[in-house]
Formats: sequence, C-alpha cells, structure tokens
Amino acid sequence: MIEVLQTGPLNTVQDLGRPGYRSIGVSASGAMDPLAVRIGNILLGNDEGAAAIELQTFPFKLRFAVDTAFSVTGADCKATLDGAEILPWCTHLVAAGQVLEVAHPTRFARGYITLSGGVDVPILMGSRSTTLRGGFGGSGGRPLANGDRLALAPSVGSAPLPPGGIAVVEPEVALAGLFPEGADDELLIRAIVAGEHDLFGEDADRFWSQQWRISSQSDRTGYRLSGSPIKPSVPVEMRSHGVVPGVVQVPPGGEPIIQMSDANTAGGYPKIAGVIESDLWRLGQARIGSRVRFVRSTHAEALETEKAIRRYVEDVRRTSDMVKRALGVIG
Repeated sequence: MIEVLQTGPLNTVQDLGRPGYRSIGVSASGAMDPLAVRIGNILLGNDEGAAAIELQTFPFKLRFAVDTAFSVTGADCKATLDGAEILPWCTHLVAAGQVLEVAHPTRFARGYITLSGGVDVPILMGSRSTTLRGGFGGSGGRPLANGDRLALAPSVGSAPLPPGGIAVVEPEVALAGLFPEGADDELLIRAIVAGEHDLFGEDADRFWSQQWRISSQSDRTGYRLSGSPIKPSVPVEMRSHGVVPGVVQVPPGGEPIIQMSDANTAGGYPKIAGVIESDLWRLGQARIGSRVRFVRSTHAEALETEKAIRRYVEDVRRTSDMVKRALGVIG
C-alpha cells in the first residue's frame, strides 16, 4: 500500500494500454512513454505491463505503508527518498513509512514510478490504465488526489532485489545513435506519409520543412502544432475513419494534430503523416512549447528501429537477471 501525500492535476495510473477496443469507441490509453514503464518493470522483476504512476505535474509525494521496492524512470525528476537524492533508472528497496518525493524534471515532461508487483487497481478490458475522458480505469477513472491509498499487487514469481539496487543506462543515452538529432533542442521526429498527403500539394513539402511548436492546446489525446498553416490544395470532405496514436491529422485551421496515447478512435480530418511507433515515446516526453520538425522515414527504417529497441529491452532483461545471479538472489 502507498499513500499519495501531494499531487498535482493529471497524474494517473497507467500501464501499456488496452488495445483491441477501438471498434467500440474505447481508446487504448496507456503510458505516454511506454518504454520507461517497461524498463522500470523489468528492473523490478514485474511483468512489463504492470501498472505504474505517470507524473506530468509536480511536485509529487507519496508514503510507503509497506516494505517494498520501486524505481523512478522517464524524465529526470531529481527524486528523493526521505530527503536524500536517489538514482533514476535504478531499483530501490524501501521500508514502510519512508517518503518518496519527485520534483519538477529538468528536462522532458513525464516521470514514472514503477513499484514491485505494480499498482493494484481493477482491470477493465484487460488494462489498469486510466481513461480520463471516459472516466474509467485507474483510480476511479480520475487523476490521483491527495490522500489516495493505492494497493500493490503481489510480486508473484519475481526474485528478491539486491540491497544496492540494479541500474540501467536510460534509453536516451543507450539508444542515442538510433534517433535523429536536432540542433538547439529541436526534436526531430520520423514519420511516414499518410493517405491524404498528396492532397496538400506544395503545403505537403512545407509540412516537412518547417519547424512546429507543441501548443498549449495539447494533452494526452493529441498534440496540436503551432506554425504556418498547411491546407489541401482543393477542399476535402471525408467520412470519419479509424485513427491510432501517431496519426497526424490536419483540421480546417491548418495546424496539425498528432494523436497520442488517448487518441480519438475515429476522425474525419485528412491525414498527412504517421509518426513511427518507435518515436512516439520521445514525443510523449516533449513539453508544451517544444520545437518539432518531421523527418520523412520509411517502413523499413521503422522496422529496424523497432528491432533495435527490442534488443535494448532484452539486454536490460538479461543484465538484470545476470546481476541477480551474480549476487545469489536467483539461481
């Protein structure tokens, strides 16, 4: 059991989402940075999809009511345990009564607290994720509030953790050569042309060449981009069609919207591009006001990037098991 002592709005319980229900109007939801959740869970010996706490407003403070273990991943939030700074991307053993505090990150947007066994809230449609617009999942379908008490699931089958903890090189560093690097904090995001791309004529080229800014009208549903508007060369009327996270739609005003974790299940705006899945976690860590430029990619590049991330995840799993064996906590 943990108790929330201090929280801001929009901090929620999230796992890797509930795919498979878009046909009945239910978005997948799940963590905006699923890679951070997966790595934190692997380090703790949890299932990769165990529920975690997603933080996007700070500071956040909780008290542990039981002896357990946890990790803080995602954005570097300068977390402290009873006032002493702790390493991110590392497991920590904790005693009942200790207090974890997570401060505003120096970079990036979202931090994650993974806990041994995972947060134990009801499973709805195969997931513990919070869907705020639908008002279900997580802790009563709402953001966490001061005084909330959350149960922890039993850590069935997981090996004991060594007292010194297990740390990992974070994805931003370990995978640095895998992602395009922009100048002056510009975030380069790879995307593939989508169905209505060519309807934008010369504006399609400007979509790729210009720098966009993530506007304040952005949330877990989608990022609205500010910049010089782009519009189809001829008026377009479309029926609503299915959309998924990563799809870039262009409403009549001409400012693109990137569908994110709580993506709409359908929409009628023309699609100009689709962000490759392997770059979505990087977008999930982008702050309001961040500058973004799109880089044309291919299906082949997207597949190779996915393979590289899978290798990184498996390397973390093997390293974690190797450390436990070396310290005699597993056979």
